Amino acid sequence: MDKDKLAKLHDLTGRVAIVTGGTRGIGLAIAEGLAASGAKVVVASRKADACASTVDHLRALGADAIGVPTHMGDIDAVSALVDKTVEAFGRIDIVVNNAANALTLPFGELTTDGWEKSLGTNLRGPVFLVERALPHLEATGNGAILNVISAGAFLFSANTAMYAAGKAGLMAMTRSMAASFAAKGIRVNALAPGTVDTDMVRNNGPEAAASMARASFMRRAAHPDEMVGPALLLCSDAGSFITGQVIIADGGLTPH
Repeated sequence: MDKDKLAKLHDLTGRVAIVTGGTRGIGLAIAEGLAASGAKVVVASRKADACASTVDHLRALGADAIGVPTHMGDIDAVSALVDKTVEAFGRIDIVVNNAANALTLPFGELTTDGWEKSLGTNLRGPVFLVERALPHLEATGNGAILNVISAGAFLFSANTAMYAAGKAGLMAMTRSMAASFAAKGIRVNALAPGTVDTDMVRNNGPEAAASMARASFMRRAAHPDEMVGPALLLCSDAGSFITGQVIIADGGLTPH
């Protein structure tokens, strides 16, 4: 392989990527990475002001970007995200399902409302975003779906059972989608981060966040930028023969 061919492996020029939860943490880092690789980026978040500020940031980096306020628990909003992306850019090549709800309820205190809120955002929303985007992904002939799950999908999770169930369910859907979509020219993979220095982790409190950071072999939390390399591998031609897989980027937390 020569240098020119190597350089093109991560070149996403002309491709259009949707990144949910794309205004902070891992989602923002992935959006920046996709933009730096030449993609046009659509960031989705519940908050309109966060979408607007992220779009300004990405455009300042030289990217072509728009923001679409989207609640992933609302299927109509998910459909509108697809429609507005196609209206703005004419195509969809990449879908990154990163948005997540961190609601935790212990056993004995589970509620149906909590269940719907957690699983609606963490599992149903991502699946139906893919459903709505599928005709556009198929039309590209080289589509890529990246579902951001969690190392928690592989671990005992007594106090985060709903979150872990949603992420494990999304892993199962990743494998089923990969089997179904391979003939359509669409690759589907998952990224399972361990402890990453994000608002979601910090919201557990400093003691819990520190304990989570020490749990892996590397005994630290990752920076969100450390998720960009694996994400770009799975979204670009560098991963052209990878589908139905999970990359676990957790500093050695999870035996697998």
